[in-house]
Amino acid sequence: MSSEANRATVKKMWQALSDMDWDVMRACMHPEIFYEDVPADDPGAHGPDNCVKRLQIAFKHLEKQEQTIHQLIVDGDAACYEHTEKWTFKTGETAEHKFCTVHELKDGLIVRWSDYWDVNKFVGQFPGWFIEEMMKSTAADFTD
Repeated sequence: MSSEANRATVKKMWQALSDMDWDVMRACMHPEIFYEDVPADDPGAHGPDNCVKRLQIAFKHLEKQEQTIHQLIVDGDAACYEHTEKWTFKTGETAEHKFCTVHELKDGLIVRWSDYWDVNKFVGQFPGWFIEEMMKSTAADFTD
């Protein structure tokens, strides 16, 4: 696929994440996708359904997730997306942090999604109740 087509796919997937439109997100993901938060201890998620399950563990507690795009660099089947995410929890608290995401695309779909971020700076903003909720989840919640 062209860089422009891949750019459109990346933007579409990230907009779907902000909209929490899980069906559109799945449609942007290659069947072989691997998604990881690089600084996290879990093994990441394989396949569109497991990726969405992994995201929903946190996102079910959010009122909204907003993104500010700093850069989206696409070269063929590789993309680098530098952005700030602002999470607004259903209870009103917010957390905001800068991420750098690396994507690889295959057949016009995202096959690799690796997020790079500072765990302490972002998680340090989370409300205590949310951290307690996250501690209840394990990798078994998003693996087949």
